[in-house]
Amino acid sequence: MNNFKIFTILFLSLSIGFSILFFTFMKKEEKPKPYVKHNERYYQEKMCKKMDGLVEYRLKDKTRVDCLTDDYAIEVDFAKKWAEGIGQALFYALMTGKEPAVGLIVGEKDTRYLKRLKKVASKFDIKIFVLEK
Repeated sequence: MNNFKIFTILFLSLSIGFSILFFTFMKKEEKPKPYVKHNERYYQEKMCKKMDGLVEYRLKDKTRVDCLTDDYAIEVDFAKKWAEGIGQALFYALMTGKEPAVGLIVGEKDTRYLKRLKKVASKFDIKIFVLEK
């Protein structure tokens, strides 16, 4: 094998090796994390843990309070289900002897639902916990 062939093979081998090392250790640009969609249970557990409450507390009739604390029976719902949340919170409060509360999961476009809930909640003494998406 002549010197030119040996030099060419050595040069190509070193070039490939350095290229692999360069691309392996090159710092990759951080991409912004995409929006993560969570289910109701995620917000329920997160809120209830903060409040030192019981998640999915089962009542005698087999219904479950999303979060039961020393003071509140809390129904956690997405904003569009604000009215359903009121009914469940009132029922759970009646069954547990606790105060009714709704944990409303809201995003940027959900202000109208929060306004509706606030209107009813002020009339019937229902506590509101706003949970940001």
